[in-house]
Amino acid sequence: MNSPRVSDMPLSQRFFELEEDTWGTHDTQFWVLEPDNIGDGARCPRCGDPIGMLDWLPPHRVRLELYGQGLGDFVRGPGGGNSFLISERFADAFRQEGLTGLLGFHPAEVSRVIRKRKGPKPGAVPRYFAVKPCYSRAAVDEAHSHIRRVEPVTCPECRSTGVDSIHGYTLEPGTWSGEDVFRPRGLPGSILVSERFAELVRRHGLTNMKLTPTEEYVWDPLRLGPPAATAPGGPS
Repeated sequence: MNSPRVSDMPLSQRFFELEEDTWGTHDTQFWVLEPDNIGDGARCPRCGDPIGMLDWLPPHRVRLELYGQGLGDFVRGPGGGNSFLISERFADAFRQEGLTGLLGFHPAEVSRVIRKRKGPKPGAVPRYFAVKPCYSRAAVDEAHSHIRRVEPVTCPECRSTGVDSIHGYTLEPGTWSGEDVFRPRGLPGSILVSERFAELVRRHGLTNMKLTPTEEYVWDPLRLGPPAATAPGGPS
């Protein structure tokens, strides 16, 4: 019998994969100026494996590269680990409306802005803050997701393995505790956001963000296609 499609699964809360809007009107990237300014990343308390990249430590000094027409409110870049930059207006809206899940809010120093494609001269540079999403108890539902893993999940705590492709996924009911931005167990490299976060982005017109419902999200750099069959069940 064929397993149900992810999009057919009943969801009381919809989640979205957060990515930068590459090639969009506010496509912006940062480069860390002090790449050795890093600390140990988090590890699984059960198996001891890493559950994220190394931490980017203050002070946060960056160079911005502008590919779009204007600077984005959400900026990622190499060397930032799990952290990214958000503009002051993004930070203000997030905190004023009581959203949760972002940690840090350390001021970032922008040394310069380099335009990488043709476009207008960059305007005033907004204040930016370095933040990172919390690591949540929310867990990927292996039985109802379409993830091609390098090897089977063995740790019931972090549930982390290498991933070859993703063709839609969902979270186990009852594991999410209400964060609006978070990294889930089973896909610690992904940044997930809530419907409330998606509404914040829409209402405030926040830029350089692409939000894809998790059940529609596809990541398949090797073009392997979806897995032949969904795993019979994840760890308890």
